[in-house]
Amino acid sequence: MSGADLVTPVLVAVGLALAALLVRAVLVKRVEVSRMSANVAVVWRALRGPSLLWCVVLGLYGGLAVAPLAGRMADRLEIVLRALVTVSLAVTAANVLGLLVARFAERRLLAVGVTGLARTAVRVLTLTVGALIVLEGLGIAITPLLTALGVGGLAAALALQDTLANFFAGLHLLADKPIRVGDFVRLENGTEGFVDDIGWRSTRIRVLQGNLVVMPNAKLAQGSITNYQLPQASMSYVMPVSVGYGSDPEHVERVLVEEAMEAAREVPGLLREPAPFVRFIPGFGPFSMDFSLICTVASFVDQYLVQHELRKRILRRFHAEGIEMPFRLPSALAVESFTPNSH
Repeated sequence: MSGADLVTPVLVAVGLALAALLVRAVLVKRVEVSRMSANVAVVWRALRGPSLLWCVVLGLYGGLAVAPLAGRMADRLEIVLRALVTVSLAVTAANVLGLLVARFAERRLLAVGVTGLARTAVRVLTLTVGALIVLEGLGIAITPLLTALGVGGLAAALALQDTLANFFAGLHLLADKPIRVGDFVRLENGTEGFVDDIGWRSTRIRVLQGNLVVMPNAKLAQGSITNYQLPQASMSYVMPVSVGYGSDPEHVERVLVEEAMEAAREVPGLLREPAPFVRFIPGFGPFSMDFSLICTVASFVDQYLVQHELRKRILRRFHAEGIEMPFRLPSALAVESFTPNSH
């Protein structure tokens, strides 16, 4: 084929590609100024990159159609172009599905961000299917390949038992949802903090000091977890209060409830409903009458400011009301002071 024979195919290819790029530019401009729903916006973001490749492939198809090539050469070039289109579609599908899974999880999990594990699993599965389709289109038999992958996968599974255990434990955490990104949790080993991310191998927990604790998913799934935001974020807080035996229990109860109700109007995180209440529990101590002030805080971390403010208010009110708070000796000294004389 001479150079003159290539002029027309090249002109057709360039012309079609430029026309497609022009149409794409017009569509991009119109879409960006229009109001789209969140799901449509997700799909559009995933299509913007691959659409450039589609414009080029369209031009190449047009040039190939008018090129005076031998049948076998034309077939091979067409196979390559189909493979490029399949790859771009697989990448697009992986991006779209990953973003849609994120949107779905945000709605179903009350605005909690989707984890990296879920998006990675969706993308890997989609790209794997796309790769198999490309190989099949190129004339490569995938049955022996799948057999080899099965044998190799068994060997890899034996060698990567810990990694796979963490991976499937992560899937279990996502499916069972004992914890979600953003939840405040306490682990069996005493670690407590906010769930920052559930990855394919480990879960990251941000403790109140600001540091990250990285916990393998397998260990996390096997241990007990206390989730302070399920089934709801609000929780009861119990503050022990001790007074002397010379105090009137009815008076003490009234003072505690009044201070708690007043604090609920001013202290962030302390709720007025359900109303605070007092119980004469645990009751009669060796040196004091022991009460429990029960109130409700908006979340686990709110209890720190609440107890700080309540203690100051209760102490100030007890001094004003003349309610005695007994002085307790350290336990070792108390035991020594009240040990019977053996002489």
